[in-house]
Amino acid sequence: MLSKQWVVSIVLVFWCAAILSAQAPFPVSSVVDDATIAGRAVALDREGKLLPWPMPDDTGYSYSNYFLSQWTIVWDQYNRQRLPYYFCCFDFDRTSFELSPDRNWANSTGYLRAMMTGFIERLYPYTGDPHTLEFLQNFIDYELENGQTPEGYAWAGVPYPSANPGAMHYSGWSNHGEDYVEPHVVGEDGYAYLRLYEMTGKTKYLQAAIRCADALVKNYKPGDEKNSPWPNRCSARDGRVAGAGKGMFPYSANVVEPIMLFDELLRIGQGDLSAYKKIREGAWNWLMQYPMRNNLWVGYFEDVPGSMENMNQVIPLEFARYVLLHPEKDAAWKAHSRQLIEWVKTTPKWPKYVVHGATVTTEQGDGKNFCCNLPNQCCDSHSARLAAVEALYFAKTGDAAYKDAAYRTYNWVSYFAGLSAKAHAPFSNQWWFTDEFADGPRRMMDAFWAVSEWAPADESHLLGSLSVVTRIAYGAGSVTYSTFDADSIDVLRLDFTPAGVTVGGMPIARETSLDHEGYTWEERTHVLTLHHTSSKDVDIEGETGQAPATFITFDDPHLAVGTPLAGYPTGVVDWSNGAWQIGSPFGKFGTFTLMLKDSATRKAGFQFSAPRIFIGIDIYNDGDKEAVVQVSSGEEAGAKITVRPKELRRFRTGWTKASSQVQFELINGSNLRFDNLAYRMP
Repeated sequence: MLSKQWVVSIVLVFWCAAILSAQAPFPVSSVVDDATIAGRAVALDREGKLLPWPMPDDTGYSYSNYFLSQWTIVWDQYNRQRLPYYFCCFDFDRTSFELSPDRNWANSTGYLRAMMTGFIERLYPYTGDPHTLEFLQNFIDYELENGQTPEGYAWAGVPYPSANPGAMHYSGWSNHGEDYVEPHVVGEDGYAYLRLYEMTGKTKYLQAAIRCADALVKNYKPGDEKNSPWPNRCSARDGRVAGAGKGMFPYSANVVEPIMLFDELLRIGQGDLSAYKKIREGAWNWLMQYPMRNNLWVGYFEDVPGSMENMNQVIPLEFARYVLLHPEKDAAWKAHSRQLIEWVKTTPKWPKYVVHGATVTTEQGDGKNFCCNLPNQCCDSHSARLAAVEALYFAKTGDAAYKDAAYRTYNWVSYFAGLSAKAHAPFSNQWWFTDEFADGPRRMMDAFWAVSEWAPADESHLLGSLSVVTRIAYGAGSVTYSTFDADSIDVLRLDFTPAGVTVGGMPIARETSLDHEGYTWEERTHVLTLHHTSSKDVDIEGETGQAPATFITFDDPHLAVGTPLAGYPTGVVDWSNGAWQIGSPFGKFGTFTLMLKDSATRKAGFQFSAPRIFIGIDIYNDGDKEAVVQVSSGEEAGAKITVRPKELRRFRTGWTKASSQVQFELINGSNLRFDNLAYRMP
């Protein structure tokens, strides 16, 4: 007898297929200037073009709000539920905002971990938060222990691409067959293992990457127009496609992921280098001869039957991104990347939408059916990918049209931060863990790497590096970090002016170009680009700048909505007067919030357990009148801010002295919500 969850799973499969087959013909591109995106009211400039959410006049806050909100939710769930595996999808209660994993759909285990590695690779140096690496290693370790193929297989010691609904051990999704692999995911996961090795120095991740590369070498075939060098899906035991299950398919254009794995192993000199070089060249030649000429960009998603008709934008855009970051790999990088961007934006295989000047792309289609929802409900990760590639194209070529296109699309993506009750994945109210919490955030982070002036102007952050960052610390007017490679070009935006930059303890000079060791400094934007070649260790010092703030996000972990606050976080803040409680995500806050227990309260405060410098807090006014917040603390002069109706503002006191008591006085404060309470140690 079938279990209830399997019945639901089967129903979902046929339901999705019925919806897809029933779709009406669609235009390649159409204008959909809705008043809301993900249920959130749009903000427009004077030309009627889209501005970012939730702060239209602050790109750095809005973009970082997107990926930091997603990280906050991931870290909270990691600590609250301690799931031994992660589901493909989840839903949440629209009142309590508590998450509930969906046990009825296939778990996308393989490329989820690769996407998450890409996210954390960028998030750790941006924040300096070691919890990011803790989370990622736990995430990957579970797959290594519960999702690897057995010894003796043709594809031995490599990751299975997915799992049955609710399964704690990964062996593929039974709707496609049993005991199979997706070779392109082997390449994608292998590259993720390798980058994690570089981040941590732990050789088990290097060994896992080499197993993936060796399996790809062993099972390589030259390929032709109908057969790629590695199939989309095949038997893990013997590599067969024919007779191995209904979901097996001989073609996937996604050979760039194995190429990335081979390139990185060759670069760091690990594994069977002669074999990797030979197979890499074969895969590259096939890519140039077939997909780059006939645009058969098929064979990526783990829950889609193999087809020569169902195209997707992931493969061409990820390939374009790779050659933009590594132009030395492709003499025609400029023409190829532009060709791929334009193909994605013009192909009739799936619809694109223009939303107040922002180009939004769905993920896949065959010209008649497509995935996914109508615009402004989902697909933030796929549009973030398009924006990332266009931003990187601008960074390499200086073509300002691509910068503007990326800006508008990224603005659209920013509306999907946190938990929005009016946004969801296709066919239900569920959300995809892959898209919203790994793929989208990693590609939003490319924004700051490509166009560093978009990053927050009042904070110091390392925004991008071709080498992974193994260690980083932010101080008052200082950033100290190490990279895996001695030779790297790194990009930072600083809240101070550098007085000196050292590499390996030796000073380097400010230069006008970076064809040799040195750094450039843009006074207007405070962007420092540094090329170091003599050492992995970098120290940047300045005479101004503030120590980084510590934030109380009310999500680490969050408490149930309506919970009165006492000691939260433990040993940091005492809310003993009982005036405050936890609020749900609300208005322009996408994660859990701080609110007054009695909305009529005019005065309320809190006490630090030991003296600290209260920096400020984010304030949202959901009322129809201006609200005024005045804050006092110890010897500091009172600080005041006015917040207009439906406005979110980041309030900064400018205080430099530590104290214990902080007191709020509110005018028209009955509709205020608060988040991201910031403080520094004295």
